[in-house]
Amino acid sequence: MPSMRPLLRAALLATLLVPACAGAGADGPSEPAAGRTPASNVATAALLPTSVDALPALDLAGFRDLLGQVRGTPLVVNVWASWCGPCQEEAPRMAAAAAGNPGVQFLGVDILDTRSDARGFLAEHGWTFPSVFDATGAIRDGLGLLGQPVTLFYAADGPLASKYTGPIPEAELTARIAAITS
Repeated sequence: MPSMRPLLRAALLATLLVPACAGAGADGPSEPAAGRTPASNVATAALLPTSVDALPALDLAGFRDLLGQVRGTPLVVNVWASWCGPCQEEAPRMAAAAAGNPGVQFLGVDILDTRSDARGFLAEHGWTFPSVFDATGAIRDGLGLLGQPVTLFYAADGPLASKYTGPIPEAELTARIAAITS
């Protein structure tokens, strides 16, 4: 009889992803990411993609390095996937927030996706900020996040100020950005 492990793993993964992708609500502050070091400015961050559709592959260690390199600038990180309905729902709000907050660095983390589908998502929603590509979901999982979308708000001095799980409402997005920029 064939092993049931792949089926059990898939069922467990579906059980964990579906509720979170459906939009669970707000989460409070969490622990800051380890390993963050100061950077002189965002424009010189070696790991930060320079074009919207570059989608360089990044793992958890690389993501933490990138966080260190953008330290000194408020940062909004959105974990998303092109196939995620709630991600589609909030994408226009993310685009508008990025356009309306030039002093804040926005970064997407595309998970469990294909680059072609991700690039289509970026173009469809008019995102002007970069994303990194995490084909396995290692960044999301390594940060202890369940599902997507999840939006992380980092203060300019480095620590994670808050996170929101699910499609973030416009007023909540605005308030959390204000909290990391004041």
